[in-house]
Amino acid sequence: MDLTRRQALQKFATGTAAAVATAGLTTISLPGSAHGEEVKEAPKKAVSMLYDATRCIGCKSCVAACSEANNLTPDTGLSGGLHQAPTDLNAFTKNIIKLYRPADGSQWSYVKQQCMHCVDPTCVAGCSFFALTKNPETGIVSWNGSKCMGCRYCEISCPYHVPKFQWQGMNPKIVKCEFCQERLAAGKNPACTSVCPVQAVVFGNREELLDEARRRIAESPDKYFENRIFGEQDGGGTQVLYLSHLPFEKLGLPNLGTESIPSKYMKWQRKLYSFLVVPTVLYATMVGVIRGSWKEHQHHMLEDQKQTGLRPQL
Repeated sequence: MDLTRRQALQKFATGTAAAVATAGLTTISLPGSAHGEEVKEAPKKAVSMLYDATRCIGCKSCVAACSEANNLTPDTGLSGGLHQAPTDLNAFTKNIIKLYRPADGSQWSYVKQQCMHCVDPTCVAGCSFFALTKNPETGIVSWNGSKCMGCRYCEISCPYHVPKFQWQGMNPKIVKCEFCQERLAAGKNPACTSVCPVQAVVFGNREELLDEARRRIAESPDKYFENRIFGEQDGGGTQVLYLSHLPFEKLGLPNLGTESIPSKYMKWQRKLYSFLVVPTVLYATMVGVIRGSWKEHQHHMLEDQKQTGLRPQL
């Protein structure tokens, strides 16, 4: 059966109206969606680390232990192959101790750097293929190589610049701390927390370590910067917590406020969608009016055909 122009236009109008109506409903529902309004919290059993920069002696035992426990190739480039001496987190290094020493000779400090295991991680929110996930019980952020497409968006989006891409090899990985999950499964603590001789970094439940940090601040109120725990609320909260005698920004920890980056993104997304609601509704209404007019026109054409016996052209 041949398709007339009238029938083709009718099918097009019907399809367009359905598509617009669907798009309109989708757009209208997004601004008030539960996901956009959700404020995430750390799991009750969230595992955590507390690093106290005032106790760290810079021995780097944690760096060597991390490398051994995670079967990482020692980064000996800086030492000419003699010993492990990474300068930053990289494809061979998940944990590092850095030194902050200002040129003016004022106060200096060591600082430990590794994945922060954010309460609401940007790397997880931005991963299109769910290669990065956050364990709902422990809060550990893990990487799954079978799902990763190698886009390295996690590198770009992380406010702490933690995930590193393994450029070497035919099947590169994203390298980052995962709290030594194999050791945790065996009832052991993460390697870095097991070897620290001065307990500058300790492992435990997040709430318990927050209490421990508050206890240390209460005992020495003039010792710690702003008597504040970095990670308690910063960037929506992290599971790696810091105490320091210096401003956290000097140790390389960014000033993120208390709202997580994914939460900020969703907030602006909701505002964008709210601006799109009105034109979408107007467009859907216009298409509805056109469909109504078309049905009326079709009715008149059929009546004319009955009276004249002539097939309508449109």
